[in-house]
Amino acid sequence: MPPSWPARIRAVESGELTPPVPKPAATVVLLRDAAEGPQAYLLRRRTSMAFAGGMYAYPGGGVDPRDAEAELAWAGPSPREWAERLGVDARTAQAVVCAAVRETFEEAGVLLAGPDAHSTAEPRDWTEQRAALEAHRLSFADFLQSNGLLLRSDLLAAWARWVTPAFEERRYDTWFFVAALPADQQAALQVGEADRVAWLPPAEAVRGHAEGRYGMLPPTVTVLRELLPVRTAAEALTAAADRRIEPVLGRATVAGDRLTVRWSGYEELTIDGHFPP
Repeated sequence: MPPSWPARIRAVESGELTPPVPKPAATVVLLRDAAEGPQAYLLRRRTSMAFAGGMYAYPGGGVDPRDAEAELAWAGPSPREWAERLGVDARTAQAVVCAAVRETFEEAGVLLAGPDAHSTAEPRDWTEQRAALEAHRLSFADFLQSNGLLLRSDLLAAWARWVTPAFEERRYDTWFFVAALPADQQAALQVGEADRVAWLPPAEAVRGHAEGRYGMLPPTVTVLRELLPVRTAAEALTAAADRRIEPVLGRATVAGDRLTVRWSGYEELTIDGHFPP
């Protein structure tokens, strides 16, 4: 376990430390079909990153508050429909879905938007626009409007929601989505925040994590395990419709010199060990 955990857990339990409020975020498990079944797009975050450095993750990031109020050209389920699915109000739902689409574009170069409700944008060099979005010089609404694009919310399916434990220094309330790679697009092979990009079958990624080859946070590897029965990217989107989207929160308990962290419903993730007094 990280060396900072014991002291922070003690401080939270004693009331000496107020946990930071989780920031809303979204991440997308981008899937493509291959001969052996679907593959997931994973980025290895640079070790210099403040959060999850060196870990494999999906494209994702924080919600931009501007997206909650923006007037957007939209195709697919409405923000109100997404609000019911995600368990939030319509403004928050709009911002979360925008974050999912925007971050997939910024980090993977895959744009889940198009000129109409039945297509996605034709491939082109979006380098300048992606950099402007990442630097917050350009809002996602302005990007879509200036390029005559509609956000395709129908290309996303909600899969899970995980909240960072209270004792962590940086906390996120993250909605996980699945999406199929559009047929006429390719995902980036080089990403600024990552030192490696890999398309991996869920089974290979899970096995590599167990063997210590692929470091992952609990939500990342759990979603991959849940995708093991899926045979195609389209099947993943269909399966997502039957999932209940409820927050999963890790909780810590301390008894003497033993520290235990559990995630309700995910006993296989339990961390249990001794720490110095």
